[in-house]
Amino acid sequence: MRWMATVLVFLGFSACDQSRSSSGGKPLVVATTTMAADLVSRIAGDRVELRGLMGPEVDPHNYIPTLPDSSLLERADVIVYSGLHLEGRLQGTLEAMAGRGKRCVVLADGVGEERLLSPQQGFEGTPDPHFWGDPLLWRDTIPSVVMALSEVLPGSAAEFETGGRELADELLELHAWAKSRLQEIPAERRVLVTSHDAFFYFGRAFGVEVRGLQGVSSAAEAGLKDRSDLVAFIRLRGIRSLFGESSVNDKGILAVAKEAGVSVSPEPLFSDAMGRPGDRVEVAGESYDRGTYVGMIKHNVNTIVGGLK
Repeated sequence: MRWMATVLVFLGFSACDQSRSSSGGKPLVVATTTMAADLVSRIAGDRVELRGLMGPEVDPHNYIPTLPDSSLLERADVIVYSGLHLEGRLQGTLEAMAGRGKRCVVLADGVGEERLLSPQQGFEGTPDPHFWGDPLLWRDTIPSVVMALSEVLPGSAAEFETGGRELADELLELHAWAKSRLQEIPAERRVLVTSHDAFFYFGRAFGVEVRGLQGVSSAAEAGLKDRSDLVAFIRLRGIRSLFGESSVNDKGILAVAKEAGVSVSPEPLFSDAMGRPGDRVEVAGESYDRGTYVGMIKHNVNTIVGGLK
């Protein structure tokens, strides 16, 4: 498999000592976003002490690190973060720690530059950071996590590789499922309007046209012209339903919907954070936990199909 071959050659972290920072003797792994934490959990299981900085409904673009966060990061054996400035104000701190020798896995480094989308308006200089919207790109991040975990806990390397392989297979199945499900929406209605520009990778992967009110970074406020242009687009295309996001204030998208005379889906999409762990639902005969990456994608796909079909 392509990702297994990549494990042998890809180095996504800086070298540091092999100390154990957690009190229980397990390596302490700190992940920034909920998606990054889920990735580590699926690969490592209970072989590491996993701590996530950001919880459900937390917008990483606007996240302000606390003093306990800094202490946790200093103690970590491995730090896993998304990169491409998704973590906003935390980015500089993470880069500085890597420069001092802290082992850091930058998930975006696992995705080939040619597969990253160009910067969008208001986010010049950095590719679009929302690559997890495409399960196949998210799959490409697995090797760097497997390698970093194997370095700090070599006795469990085989188990980490097995966990990574199983997850890689599941993401292939998820991509195929999502593509098939979204085909149920007539092509002319396959237009997704959301609170901010977090779904371009999702749209490219599954043939969905995407428009967002705010820019790629939710920290950028939408102006009156942005709102006016989006309302005109909604009317021109005959769009009937818009979608809010769990980690973004819905005030703006509600105002656009009211002006355009359309509805907003009662179920927000998960963009920069997953749902709450254990939030299990059953939709279209399938049961899944919206507090996992797989459940996040399934929730988004099912919500979009329900709103646009």
